[in-house]
Amino acid sequence: MGASDQNPRLAVLCTLSAMALFGLIDNFMRLAAETGGLWQFHLLRSLIALGILGVFAAFMKIGLRPKRLALVLGRTFFATVAMLIYFGCLGIMPIAQAVAGLFTAPIFVVIFSVLFFGDTVGLRRSAAVIIGFVGIVLVLRPDMQSLSLWTFAPMIAGAFHAMGIITTRRWCDGEGTLSLLAMFFGFMLVIGGVGMILIGHFVTDVPAGADGFVFRGWVPFEGTFMILTLIQGVGSLIGVGLIIKSYQLGEASFVAVFENSMIVFATLWAIALWGEVPDGVGAIGLLLIVASGIIISLRTGQVEAAA
Repeated sequence: MGASDQNPRLAVLCTLSAMALFGLIDNFMRLAAETGGLWQFHLLRSLIALGILGVFAAFMKIGLRPKRLALVLGRTFFATVAMLIYFGCLGIMPIAQAVAGLFTAPIFVVIFSVLFFGDTVGLRRSAAVIIGFVGIVLVLRPDMQSLSLWTFAPMIAGAFHAMGIITTRRWCDGEGTLSLLAMFFGFMLVIGGVGMILIGHFVTDVPAGADGFVFRGWVPFEGTFMILTLIQGVGSLIGVGLIIKSYQLGEASFVAVFENSMIVFATLWAIALWGEVPDGVGAIGLLLIVASGIIISLRTGQVEAAA
């Protein structure tokens, strides 16, 4: 896809629609985590998404094979790891914290672009990175006496998400949206299956409730968990497709500005559904993360336009 094929307005619409949808359906993961398992969730969600995708592709006579398999696999790896960690976080912490960590991605886009792709960073983007990290500290507010991997898990998800953003644009230009979707959900399907096997073999003592979400193997596929998995399967297929399409229609730096709206949508849905209102410090942290992402993205767009 060349510059003449880009449509910034449609890219914005796709992004905002996806973020509003994700903000809604991800709020219900706390209910799925009470009785379900992370690995079974990804396995079943991917089966649902791939089934719908396969029928649609066959009906439309669209091939799902990527043009550059190795590069698409690389991009899929980063996106998959980001989502595994993110959904694990949704089961054990407020959605504002999980989403805030995931959307430190623009900060990591800057860092990784410098480290791995030789980009240069000016004073404005450097300051934005600092602002963003201050924001995530205010949101997560880690207890120094009880630090664990889960404390930093949302930020780790953000780092992998950043690599997914970078590689979608740099490695997957010209790839079909359905092809990238099929690879993503296919990879998630495999990871979910492998995770269930390992969990079932090595984990014997599973905590009750949401604390057991990551450590739980196969559970009866019924009730709330079944309904929410079905909703996630359909919703994720639509949302991920919209995001992939948005990065193909617009410059990554431009699209990323509007992708930050996920923090706003997720918080508003949490307020409406659960009455989960961030406190003053947390709200300031969320605003700093959003501001950081916008500054980074706008500045990056200016650099690209001048190049």
